Amino acid sequence: MKILFSGHDFKYETEATVKLFIPSRFTFHYDITDAPGDIVMSRLKTGKKYTYLYAYCRLNGKSCRKACHIPNAGADKNTCEHEICRLIYLCLQQLTGITPPWGLMTGIRPVKKMVSLLESGADKQQAFQILKDKYMVSQSRLELAYMTAENQIPLLKGMDCKTISLYISIPFCPTRCSYCSFISHSMDSARKLIPDYIRYLCREIEILGKIINNLGLKTDTVYFGGGTPTSLEASQLEIIMNKLAECIDISSVREYNVEAGRPDTITMDKLQTIKKSGVTRISVNPQTLNNDVLKIIGRRHTAEDTVKAFYMAREAGFDNINMDLIAGLPGDTYQSFENTLDKVLEMNPESITVHTLTIKRSAKLYDEKVKTSADNPTSKMVGKSIELLPEHGYNPYYLYRQKNTIENLENIGFAKKGKESLYNIFIMDETQTILGAGCAASTKLVTPDGKITRIHNYKFPYEYINRFNELMEKKKQIYEILEK
Repeated sequence: MKILFSGHDFKYETEATVKLFIPSRFTFHYDITDAPGDIVMSRLKTGKKYTYLYAYCRLNGKSCRKACHIPNAGADKNTCEHEICRLIYLCLQQLTGITPPWGLMTGIRPVKKMVSLLESGADKQQAFQILKDKYMVSQSRLELAYMTAENQIPLLKGMDCKTISLYISIPFCPTRCSYCSFISHSMDSARKLIPDYIRYLCREIEILGKIINNLGLKTDTVYFGGGTPTSLEASQLEIIMNKLAECIDISSVREYNVEAGRPDTITMDKLQTIKKSGVTRISVNPQTLNNDVLKIIGRRHTAEDTVKAFYMAREAGFDNINMDLIAGLPGDTYQSFENTLDKVLEMNPESITVHTLTIKRSAKLYDEKVKTSADNPTSKMVGKSIELLPEHGYNPYYLYRQKNTIENLENIGFAKKGKESLYNIFIMDETQTILGAGCAASTKLVTPDGKITRIHNYKFPYEYINRFNELMEKKKQIYEILEK
């Protein structure tokens, strides 16, 4: 598929709009208005009084064109970019017959727009009308965004600007799932790196602890993610958690999370170590309770292992457990996804997160993406979870979208009242500074004026280890930005 531009270079949003309809690789061409084969072309031309915008799409021998004009006084970059994308959207909607549930909204944080409208004084009906008019969002997603915003807003109010959250990255897994695009490494290939990785991670925690103390910051939430943190041995987890408690005051944290994740890594020894360290919330993630699907995606555990791990966590004293599911996995059916939902509800965790399968280029399933999308009634699966979980007391409290997600759907966190994950809300709302430690971790510095600065750690363990001192020089930006 060729994407052509004439008179403008709105590449990012144009590509994001086209991807709502066409899961393909694109080539980009500038200052031309036609080419052989399938194309998406847009043109911007400024006249004496008006700016003229035009889109032309040709797909499988069929074509569609749309045009509009706006007064030059209102033709700023953002307006022109939005209008061109809107014209392309209307053309592709007509040619493909597809109506994306989130309409023209391509960002990963749609709830932020709803929250912003409600906090600015708009009522529900006004907020819906604004988002429907501008982005053509479906009624079902407007309702979902509104319910999520209603649950988020009370938890975001009154946040102290001197609080921060802390993310600790453990980038190892027993095996790599076929759908995974995270920077994670199988234990077989990475085992020899782990002792050095833990040593350098502890050094970074010491450095972040000094920053937190020197700037008079207060740690609000802690999140151990990855990867699968429980890929490490109990003794290794204890070293990291002891270092954290030694260097950073976590006595008043409101939430301490560990992504226990894969059931085949969970043992009573590890659970007791985690519990003793003050962890208040963990995840036990089945993704599916269909054993055939587990084999297809490369998991080495069974549905029965998940059930055992969940009740083992209960026995260890955890009263706040999340379980992740994925809608749209290869080999899954609507009936088996519904069965997974029913079984998870019987286990009665405090929160359930429903992800829509997202396949990026680094995932093994990438080349099968189109077939996967066609074979799975993913939208029906997600719709079932949106219908069923609130009936059982689980309400949506955070939501985000990703590129290359099947049917352009979303990931939704559902929780019982009072069991919402604050860390998940903060990272999506981008209203609290998050300090990241470990490989592939991202530090996100939020200043009172809303400006966000990101500092990314190196992606791979060997790079993190070998370039550690260089990385810590970058972390000096934290002082420069937050001291202001």
